Order: sequence, then structure tokens, then C-alpha cells
Amino acid sequence: MYLYANQSDRCMEEQVEFQPAYAMLTLSLAAGEAVRVEPGAMVAQENVTMETKSSGGFFKGLKKMAFGGESFFLNTFTGGAGGGWISLAPSAPGDLAWFDVQPGRQLFIQSGSFMASTSNVQTDTQFQGLKGAFSGESLFFIRAFTEDGLPGRVYYNAFGAIKQITVQPGQTVTVDTGHVVAFEDSLQYQIGKVGGMKSFMFGGEGLVMNFSGQGTIWIQTRNVSALAGMIIPFIPTN
Repeated sequence: MYLYANQSDRCMEEQVEFQPAYAMLTLSLAAGEAVRVEPGAMVAQENVTMETKSSGGFFKGLKKMAFGGESFFLNTFTGGAGGGWISLAPSAPGDLAWFDVQPGRQLFIQSGSFMASTSNVQTDTQFQGLKGAFSGESLFFIRAFTEDGLPGRVYYNAFGAIKQITVQPGQTVTVDTGHVVAFEDSLQYQIGKVGGMKSFMFGGEGLVMNFSGQGTIWIQTRNVSALAGMIIPFIPTN
């Protein structure tokens, strides 16, 4: 599948392979064209240069590392003379997708799901407030946006396959907190539980996010925390 990350000049050609279990993204970069990448996501490359910088400056990068679950540094890969390419893959088995951030809009991404972006996309952390303390997930989301008046593209990954859900006005969509990957800033959410306290304690379901408004949610088919819970009893202890 080939798409283009920059519709104005149609330079950055994309190829996605091995979906949905072991997705890998290859970007063809024109000379001087750049993409920002989470450390460790590069699989292979040809004729690109790499520069490592703190993510959004020292204090913003430190905040993302401490609260957002992301790296302090991001690697910027730039196409060399004549162009080049780079292949990227997430650390966990699963799919990847992208979102075009329009000027004045924002995308919120769960901790650990950010993989890469076009060079004009900025990222920082967004505090969930006290409701985040009860979500069972990170207290912070990664917030992606642009400041140059142009759209930018964000690439994010999931554990398992990705499903897109559209929320319409007057509708409420409930998603387990461990399955939320990303959502648009036009949506509002409340933290809740499925059923009563007995169901919460013994029904095998955790806390959920109840989304309302109008926009899109992206969810993943597997839950990292649930997998960890299955593995931990089998880990030898001293």
C-alpha cells in the first residue's frame, strides 16, 4: 500500500507491509526531507542522515520522558542527495497507522504508542487530571499538533490490530482503558467502570473511558497490561 505524507508535493512515499501482526513502515524521503522517529524504531535505511535532539527542547523532553512514557530524545532522519528511504517498526507485535493533524487540531496518543511524525509536528504531554489517576493507564497522554499553519502526519503503533471507531453527537462509546491507542481532541471522555462494584471486582473487566462528542477513536485488539498479568506468575522469583 502506497500513500503520500505530503499531498502538496507528493514527496514522502509510504509503504506498509506485514499488517496487522508485524507491521513495518517504509518512507521514501526526497533530498532534504525529514521525519522524526522514536529511538529504536528504525529497522533499515539507505542514504539518510540521522541527528539526535531532545524532544521539543530540554524541559519538554524531560517532561515527556518522566510522564508520557516516551523517550527524552527523538532521531531526525533526513534524505541525502538523490533521496533515500527508512523502514520503521514498533517494538511490540502489532499494527501501525497514521493521522493527519490539521492546523489548530490535536491528536492524543496513549503512552508508548507514538512512533514517528513529519518534521513539522510538535509533541508534548497532556495531563489527564485526577480522572487519570483512576484510569489504570498513564496520567499523561502524548499531545501531537502543528504550529506552522500546515498539516502534519503522526505515525502511531498498537499492540495487536487497530480498529477505527467514529463517535457521533449524542452517542457514547465505551472503551477499556488498556485498549485505547489514540483519539481526536474533539472528543470528551469520562473514566468509569462496567457494571456495579461486584462486576468491577470479580467480572474480569477494569476501568473504561466513555467517549462523547464527535470524532474518531483508534483502539487496539490486545492489552499489554493483560499480557503482563498472564506472564508474571510464571516468572521465577528468588
